[in-house]
Amino acid sequence: MKDLFDISGKVALVTGGSRGIGEMIAEGFVTHGVKTYISARKAEACDATAARLSEIGQCVSIPADLSTADGIGSLVEEIQRREQKLDILVNNAGAVWGAPVDEFPESAWDKVMTINVKSPFFLTQALLPLLEKAASAEDPARIIMVGSVDGLNVNRLPTFSYGPSKAAVHHLARTLAAHLADRHITANAIAPGLFPSKMTAATIDKLGEQIRQDTPLKRHGRPEDMAGVAIYLASPAASFVTGVVIPVDGGITGARPSL
Repeated sequence: MKDLFDISGKVALVTGGSRGIGEMIAEGFVTHGVKTYISARKAEACDATAARLSEIGQCVSIPADLSTADGIGSLVEEIQRREQKLDILVNNAGAVWGAPVDEFPESAWDKVMTINVKSPFFLTQALLPLLEKAASAEDPARIIMVGSVDGLNVNRLPTFSYGPSKAAVHHLARTLAAHLADRHITANAIAPGLFPSKMTAATIDKLGEQIRQDTPLKRHGRPEDMAGVAIYLASPAASFVTGVVIPVDGGITGARPSL
């Protein structure tokens, strides 16, 4: 059992890998010997993160706009050109939109649901042949969806399309798990709590201390917290785990008293 968490030699793709949760996961993979492709819409940021992580191990930047079919297609074509198989797919790229309930626009629903739910499905669909080539009964290929505690709880912020989109991400993970089990591909979701990042900077400025006090473990998430659960889900230790949502939130979901 000494190799229970060994993921070295695998190949992974992390979308939204240039910053935030995606960068945390990518760094964890690279540090543990995974050849990791990262994708993000902004090429400069994606290239810069890949350059930094390449000082640790193997990290390759493939910028792409996953909100469009053409962007998904270009990313898939580049992965297919470079690799014969894909062991791990992390669907992390996401978007959020905040506005008062009386002013919340239709475009906010379209953008958030497309990037958070629709695009991960079609990227996964297009990459299934490479995932199947990596899959076996003993060591399944892995799909890791990044949801949110906002898909499990009600967010106090006016981000009306975000929570429902992340609830859909969690259910998509379970649905994929059911339909891909016979192909030896597992699908699970991570539901992060508050992790400091560019996306959460405004939330931390406004509510960070209150959220910290409301968190049973009395702190925000750290990069190693996110990397750790992703490494677990990608490792032999999780080869019999599929269709689950793992909150990584310091106890907000499971250990906070209701009264």
